Amino acid sequence: MSILDQVIQTVAETLNVPPTSITQDSSADNTDAWDSLAQVNLMIALEQTFEITLDVEDFMKLNSISSITAFIEDNSEN
Repeated sequence: MSILDQVIQTVAETLNVPPTSITQDSSADNTDAWDSLAQVNLMIALEQTFEITLDVEDFMKLNSISSITAFIEDNSEN
């Protein structure tokens, strides 16, 4: 499974929406279930899924599928 697919799956599970409703263009701005509480839960889920540590400063930057995927590709040991 690609990093993009893993990100989409993690976001969908965290937001409790079907994975088919999440695309590479999905973000907090265009996804109703992606509110501030969901953002915090998503950061925790990403840390667990990808075995990474996120700084609080990263939370606000990682507000779209594309930004999350790029961040994980740049910071993952996989």
